[in-house]
Amino acid sequence: MKALFALYTSTLLTIVSGHGYLTIPSSRTRLGFELTPQAGLDTCPECSILEPVSAWPDLTAAQVSRSGPCGYNARVSIDYNQPSPSGLWGTEPVATYTAGSVIEVQWCVDANGDHGGMFTYGICTDQALIDLFLTPGYIPTESEKQAAEDCFLEGELSCLDVGGQECAYNPDCAPGEPCYRNDWFTCKKFQTEDGSVRGCQGVDGAGLGSCETTIAGGYTVTKRVRIPEYVSEHTLLRFRWNSFQTAQVYLGCADIRIVGDGSEGGSTTTSSATTSTSTSTTTSATSTCTATASAIAVTFDAKVTTSYGENVYIVGSSVQLGSWDTDSAVALSASKYTSTNPLWTVTLQIPVGTTFEYKYIKKESDGSVIWESDPNRSYTVSTGCAGATATQSDVWR
Repeated sequence: MKALFALYTSTLLTIVSGHGYLTIPSSRTRLGFELTPQAGLDTCPECSILEPVSAWPDLTAAQVSRSGPCGYNARVSIDYNQPSPSGLWGTEPVATYTAGSVIEVQWCVDANGDHGGMFTYGICTDQALIDLFLTPGYIPTESEKQAAEDCFLEGELSCLDVGGQECAYNPDCAPGEPCYRNDWFTCKKFQTEDGSVRGCQGVDGAGLGSCETTIAGGYTVTKRVRIPEYVSEHTLLRFRWNSFQTAQVYLGCADIRIVGDGSEGGSTTTSSATTSTSTSTTTSATSTCTATASAIAVTFDAKVTTSYGENVYIVGSSVQLGSWDTDSAVALSASKYTSTNPLWTVTLQIPVGTTFEYKYIKKESDGSVIWESDPNRSYTVSTGCAGATATQSDVWR
């Protein structure tokens, strides 16, 4: 009987497909999937996985080995623990947050691989250790990867640190087991007799297709965490999901910046399941204002992979962005576009205090228009000194 069970377990691990990955802020895995032509470097972002391991009920027992805190996708032989050789990830932060602030985080679970369980986020404040994961051309050793994961576990961003959100115990974990804790975030019961929404999809009940996977389509799982009182020009936010059904752990990380109160670095916020992370920074020409600006030069940088004959435009609710009229949309320049960094850019003078919604569109050579997906993006032009500038960085979705 034991031999039969072992055979069944081995078969289960082989046939179960689809898993999950960090989407907000944009993880290295997400960038490997989205920021390259066609399907991307990573043809299965939800497959960055560590298996077989002791994922349950002891959530911290599994050693991360070569997967490391940023994930290793064996299907495409990508080690996300080192910066991309072509600069697609790991070379600069994708989001800027303020120390002590509450932010929204999100991940995507594949509909065919919703294994239930519990998940967590962490920030390691050992900058020397994190720098190993920011060094181009260097792959951290397995001992360094484990040391970093231990540091992330010490720096977990507890569910209990943010008021107003449910911090429940996992219904598949019994009192007295190591998984019986509510500082980690939990999925719903893996199987329900009444057929109600279960597993990780049950956290939000998000619709199929609210995030993208390559196997069966995905559901978003959105939570809030509090950034620690820590400042770093470049560090990592780690995501970890321990599944209940299978002996698997899913790992990923995003490159972020953490600024202190009063810093000129902007705070990145994302409120929608399908919104790509955006970074906004404002810089003044002088440290002390001799005159305040009535308008600020806002640069919109958008990473949009295009085909020959396609052009990218920005259109929105403000007059400067064409008042949602695609014929009046503002063209972006492809002067900085490369195959590894598909950057389109434009700089506009916009009055301070202006709040507006916007989207990017592609115009085809035949005049047809392709809109990026919902919801609308939003932006508020900050006040500043005369000569101040701002940059908004987005990724086509």
